[in-house]
Amino acid sequence: MTDQDNQSPQEGGEKSTASAASQTAERTRHKGIYLLPNLFTTGALFAGFYAILAGMDGKFEAAAIAIFVAMIFDGLDGRVARLTNTSSEFGVQYDSLSDMVSFGIAPAVVAFSWILNELGRIGWAAAFIYASCAALRLARFNTQVDSVDSRYFVGIASPTAAALVAGLVWSGYDAEPSSHLAGLAALITSLSGLLMVSNLPYYSFKGLDLKGRVPFVVLLGIAMAIVIITIDPARILFFMALTYALSSPAVWLWKKIKSRGQTST
Repeated sequence: MTDQDNQSPQEGGEKSTASAASQTAERTRHKGIYLLPNLFTTGALFAGFYAILAGMDGKFEAAAIAIFVAMIFDGLDGRVARLTNTSSEFGVQYDSLSDMVSFGIAPAVVAFSWILNELGRIGWAAAFIYASCAALRLARFNTQVDSVDSRYFVGIASPTAAALVAGLVWSGYDAEPSSHLAGLAALITSLSGLLMVSNLPYYSFKGLDLKGRVPFVVLLGIAMAIVIITIDPARILFFMALTYALSSPAVWLWKKIKSRGQTST
Protein backbone atom coordinates (compact mmCIF):
# COMPACT_ATOMS: atom_id res chain seq x y z
CA MET A 1 0.00 0.00 0.00
CA THR A 2 1.12 3.59 -0.58
CA ASP A 3 1.66 6.17 2.12
CA GLN A 4 -1.66 7.72 1.15
CA ASP A 5 -3.41 4.37 1.79
CA ASN A 6 -1.76 4.15 5.22
CA GLN A 7 -3.27 7.47 6.32
CA SER A 8 -5.77 7.22 9.11
CA PRO A 9 -9.20 8.83 8.61
CA GLN A 10 -8.24 11.40 11.23
CA GLU A 11 -5.01 12.35 9.42
CA GLY A 12 -6.80 12.58 6.10
CA GLY A 13 -9.48 14.71 7.65
CA GLU A 14 -6.92 17.05 9.20
CA LYS A 15 -5.12 17.50 5.87
CA SER A 16 -8.41 18.04 4.08
CA THR A 17 -9.42 20.62 6.66
CA ALA A 18 -6.03 22.35 6.38
CA SER A 19 -6.31 22.41 2.60
CA ALA A 20 -9.81 23.86 2.76
CA ALA A 21 -8.65 26.49 5.25
CA SER A 22 -5.74 27.41 2.98
CA GLN A 23 -8.06 27.81 -0.02
CA THR A 24 -10.46 29.90 2.05
CA ALA A 25 -7.60 32.15 3.19
CA GLU A 26 -6.45 32.54 -0.41
CA ARG A 27 -9.92 33.51 -1.55
CA THR A 28 -10.23 35.96 1.34
CA ARG A 29 -6.87 37.48 0.47
CA HIS A 30 -7.92 37.88 -3.15
CA LYS A 31 -11.16 39.58 -2.17
CA GLY A 32 -9.61 41.62 0.64
CA ILE A 33 -8.89 45.34 0.77
CA TYR A 34 -5.31 46.45 0.18
CA LEU A 35 -4.29 49.76 1.71
CA LEU A 36 -1.70 51.15 -0.69
CA PRO A 37 -3.55 51.17 -4.06
CA ASN A 38 -6.82 52.20 -2.42
CA LEU A 39 -5.09 55.18 -0.83
CA PHE A 40 -4.34 56.49 -4.32
CA THR A 41 -7.92 55.79 -5.38
CA THR A 42 -9.16 57.74 -2.36
CA GLY A 43 -6.86 60.60 -3.34
CA ALA A 44 -8.40 60.65 -6.83
CA LEU A 45 -11.88 60.60 -5.32
CA PHE A 46 -11.04 63.48 -2.99
CA ALA A 47 -9.59 65.55 -5.85
CA GLY A 48 -12.72 64.97 -7.92
CA PHE A 49 -14.97 65.89 -5.01
CA TYR A 50 -12.96 69.05 -4.40
CA ALA A 51 -13.23 69.94 -8.10
CA ILE A 52 -17.03 69.80 -7.85
CA LEU A 53 -17.09 72.07 -4.78
CA ALA A 54 -14.55 74.50 -6.28
CA GLY A 55 -16.48 74.68 -9.55
CA MET A 56 -19.75 75.42 -7.77
CA ASP A 57 -17.93 78.11 -5.79
CA GLY A 58 -16.58 79.77 -8.94
CA LYS A 59 -12.96 78.69 -8.42
CA PHE A 60 -12.60 77.27 -11.91
CA GLU A 61 -8.81 77.23 -12.12
CA ALA A 62 -8.53 75.26 -8.88
CA ALA A 63 -11.31 72.93 -10.02
CA ALA A 64 -9.59 72.17 -13.33
CA ILE A 65 -6.25 71.57 -11.62
CA ALA A 66 -7.94 69.22 -9.14
CA ILE A 67 -9.24 67.09 -12.03
CA PHE A 68 -5.70 66.75 -13.39
CA VAL A 69 -4.49 65.83 -9.89
CA ALA A 70 -7.18 63.14 -9.83
CA MET A 71 -5.76 61.83 -13.12
CA ILE A 72 -2.33 61.45 -11.52
CA PHE A 73 -3.73 59.50 -8.57
CA ASP A 74 -5.87 57.38 -10.88
CA GLY A 75 -2.87 56.50 -13.01
CA LEU A 76 -0.87 55.51 -9.95
CA ASP A 77 -3.39 53.26 -8.20
CA GLY A 78 -3.55 50.67 -10.96
CA ARG A 79 0.20 50.73 -11.55
CA VAL A 80 0.91 50.33 -7.84
CA ALA A 81 -1.58 47.47 -7.56
CA ARG A 82 0.07 45.61 -10.44
CA LEU A 83 3.64 46.28 -9.29
CA THR A 84 2.93 45.18 -5.70
CA ASN A 85 0.56 42.36 -6.70
CA THR A 86 -2.26 43.86 -4.61
CA SER A 87 -5.03 43.88 -7.20
CA SER A 88 -8.45 42.97 -5.87
CA GLU A 89 -12.08 42.96 -6.96
CA PHE A 90 -12.82 45.61 -4.34
CA GLY A 91 -10.12 47.83 -5.80
CA VAL A 92 -11.55 47.48 -9.31
CA GLN A 93 -15.04 48.48 -8.21
CA TYR A 94 -13.80 51.29 -5.96
CA ASP A 95 -11.67 52.68 -8.79
CA SER A 96 -14.66 52.65 -11.14
CA LEU A 97 -16.83 54.59 -8.66
CA SER A 98 -14.00 57.06 -8.08
CA ASP A 99 -13.63 57.54 -11.85
CA MET A 100 -17.33 58.33 -12.16
CA VAL A 101 -17.02 61.11 -9.61
CA SER A 102 -13.67 62.53 -10.76
CA PHE A 103 -13.98 62.09 -14.53
CA GLY A 104 -17.74 61.85 -15.03
CA ILE A 105 -19.55 64.19 -12.65
CA ALA A 106 -16.77 66.67 -11.82
CA PRO A 107 -15.94 67.80 -15.40
CA ALA A 108 -19.64 68.16 -16.24
CA VAL A 109 -20.37 70.24 -13.12
CA VAL A 110 -17.26 72.40 -13.55
CA ALA A 111 -17.96 73.07 -17.24
CA PHE A 112 -21.61 73.91 -16.53
CA SER A 113 -20.73 76.20 -13.63
CA TRP A 114 -18.08 77.91 -15.75
CA ILE A 115 -19.91 78.80 -18.95
CA LEU A 116 -22.38 76.16 -20.11
CA ASN A 117 -25.06 77.70 -17.89
CA GLU A 118 -25.01 80.67 -20.28
CA LEU A 119 -26.64 78.45 -22.92
CA GLY A 120 -29.62 77.41 -20.81
CA ARG A 121 -31.06 74.03 -21.77
CA ILE A 122 -28.37 73.46 -24.39
CA GLY A 123 -25.73 73.89 -21.71
CA TRP A 124 -27.16 71.43 -19.23
CA ALA A 125 -27.90 69.01 -22.08
CA ALA A 126 -24.22 69.09 -23.09
CA ALA A 127 -23.18 68.52 -19.48
CA PHE A 128 -25.61 65.62 -19.11
CA ILE A 129 -24.45 64.05 -22.38
CA TYR A 130 -20.93 64.02 -20.98
CA ALA A 131 -21.90 62.64 -17.57
CA SER A 132 -24.18 59.93 -18.96
CA CYS A 133 -21.61 58.85 -21.55
CA ALA A 134 -18.99 58.60 -18.80
CA ALA A 135 -21.28 56.27 -16.84
CA LEU A 136 -21.99 54.15 -19.94
CA ARG A 137 -18.30 54.02 -20.83
CA LEU A 138 -17.29 52.84 -17.35
CA ALA A 139 -20.06 50.23 -17.28
CA ARG A 140 -19.00 48.91 -20.70
CA PHE A 141 -15.35 48.84 -19.67
CA ASN A 142 -16.14 46.82 -16.54
CA THR A 143 -18.09 44.22 -18.53
CA GLN A 144 -15.51 43.92 -21.33
CA VAL A 145 -12.28 44.19 -19.32
CA ASP A 146 -11.51 40.45 -19.69
CA SER A 147 -12.56 40.11 -23.35
CA VAL A 148 -10.76 42.94 -25.16
CA ASP A 149 -7.15 43.63 -26.08
CA SER A 150 -5.60 45.39 -23.08
CA ARG A 151 -3.32 47.35 -25.39
CA TYR A 152 -6.30 49.39 -26.63
CA PHE A 153 -9.30 51.14 -25.13
CA VAL A 154 -12.66 50.87 -26.88
CA GLY A 155 -13.56 54.54 -26.95
CA ILE A 156 -11.49 57.23 -25.30
CA ALA A 157 -10.74 56.66 -21.61
CA SER A 158 -12.69 58.79 -19.13
CA PRO A 159 -9.57 60.49 -17.68
CA THR A 160 -8.58 61.73 -21.15
CA ALA A 161 -12.10 62.98 -21.82
CA ALA A 162 -11.97 64.76 -18.47
CA ALA A 163 -8.60 66.28 -19.46
CA LEU A 164 -10.24 67.76 -22.56
CA VAL A 165 -12.97 69.47 -20.56
CA ALA A 166 -10.75 70.47 -17.64
CA GLY A 167 -8.03 71.72 -20.02
CA LEU A 168 -10.55 73.94 -21.79
CA VAL A 169 -11.83 75.32 -18.48
CA TRP A 170 -8.29 75.91 -17.22
CA SER A 171 -7.29 77.64 -20.48
CA GLY A 172 -10.29 79.98 -20.59
CA TYR A 173 -11.45 80.41 -17.00
CA ASP A 174 -10.37 84.08 -17.01
CA ALA A 175 -11.67 84.86 -20.51
CA GLU A 176 -14.62 87.14 -21.06
CA PRO A 177 -17.78 85.00 -21.36
CA SER A 178 -19.28 84.99 -24.85
CA SER A 179 -21.73 82.94 -26.88
CA HIS A 180 -18.89 81.69 -29.09
CA LEU A 181 -16.86 80.44 -26.13
CA ALA A 182 -19.97 78.85 -24.61
CA GLY A 183 -20.75 77.13 -27.91
CA LEU A 184 -17.19 75.83 -28.17
CA ALA A 185 -17.36 74.51 -24.60
CA ALA A 186 -20.68 72.77 -25.32
CA LEU A 187 -19.25 71.21 -28.49
CA ILE A 188 -16.08 69.93 -26.80
CA THR A 189 -17.97 68.67 -23.76
CA SER A 190 -20.49 66.78 -25.89
CA LEU A 191 -17.88 65.33 -28.26
CA SER A 192 -15.72 64.24 -25.34
CA GLY A 193 -18.68 62.29 -24.00
CA LEU A 194 -19.56 60.74 -27.35
CA LEU A 195 -15.94 59.67 -27.93
CA MET A 196 -16.09 57.73 -24.66
CA VAL A 197 -18.94 55.55 -25.95
CA SER A 198 -17.59 55.22 -29.48
CA ASN A 199 -16.04 52.01 -30.82
CA LEU A 200 -12.85 53.77 -31.90
CA PRO A 201 -9.66 52.10 -30.62
CA TYR A 202 -7.24 54.17 -28.53
CA TYR A 203 -3.80 52.95 -27.49
CA SER A 204 -3.84 52.37 -23.72
CA PHE A 205 -0.07 52.52 -23.00
CA LYS A 206 -0.57 49.57 -20.63
CA GLY A 207 2.11 47.66 -22.50
CA LEU A 208 4.83 49.99 -21.24
CA ASP A 209 7.31 48.15 -19.03
CA LEU A 210 7.94 50.40 -16.03
CA LYS A 211 10.28 47.90 -14.41
CA GLY A 212 12.52 47.37 -17.43
CA ARG A 213 15.59 49.32 -18.45
CA VAL A 214 15.25 52.21 -20.89
CA PRO A 215 17.80 54.18 -22.93
CA PHE A 216 19.06 57.45 -21.50
CA VAL A 217 17.35 59.37 -24.30
CA VAL A 218 13.96 58.23 -22.98
CA LEU A 219 14.60 59.84 -19.60
CA LEU A 220 15.86 62.96 -21.37
CA GLY A 221 12.67 63.07 -23.45
CA ILE A 222 10.49 62.78 -20.34
CA ALA A 223 12.42 65.61 -18.67
CA MET A 224 12.02 67.81 -21.75
CA ALA A 225 8.29 67.05 -21.90
CA ILE A 226 7.89 68.13 -18.28
CA VAL A 227 9.77 71.36 -18.99
CA ILE A 228 7.55 72.10 -22.01
CA ILE A 229 4.37 71.45 -20.00
CA THR A 230 5.47 73.84 -17.26
CA ILE A 231 5.71 76.69 -19.81
CA ASP A 232 1.92 76.82 -20.16
CA PRO A 233 0.35 73.82 -18.39
CA ALA A 234 -3.27 74.64 -19.18
CA ARG A 235 -2.99 75.01 -22.93
CA ILE A 236 -0.30 72.38 -23.49
CA LEU A 237 -2.19 69.72 -21.52
CA PHE A 238 -5.36 70.64 -23.39
CA PHE A 239 -3.53 70.39 -26.73
CA MET A 240 -2.06 67.01 -25.78
CA ALA A 241 -5.49 65.66 -24.77
CA LEU A 242 -7.06 67.07 -27.95
CA THR A 243 -4.36 65.52 -30.15
CA TYR A 244 -4.82 62.12 -28.53
CA ALA A 245 -8.62 62.38 -28.75
CA LEU A 246 -8.53 63.22 -32.47
CA SER A 247 -5.86 60.65 -33.35
CA SER A 248 -8.21 57.67 -33.60
CA PRO A 249 -10.94 59.47 -35.63
CA ALA A 250 -8.21 60.77 -37.96
CA VAL A 251 -6.82 57.24 -38.50
CA TRP A 252 -10.34 55.90 -39.08
CA LEU A 253 -11.09 58.66 -41.62
CA TRP A 254 -7.76 58.08 -43.40
CA LYS A 255 -8.48 54.36 -43.73
CA LYS A 256 -11.94 55.11 -45.13
CA ILE A 257 -10.57 57.52 -47.72
CA LYS A 258 -7.77 55.12 -48.65
CA SER A 259 -10.15 52.15 -49.05
CA ARG A 260 -12.49 54.19 -51.25
CA GLY A 261 -9.58 55.28 -53.39
CA GLN A 262 -8.48 51.68 -53.87
CA THR A 263 -12.04 50.60 -54.69
CA SER A 264 -12.49 53.31 -57.32
CA THR A 265 -9.26 52.34 -59.09
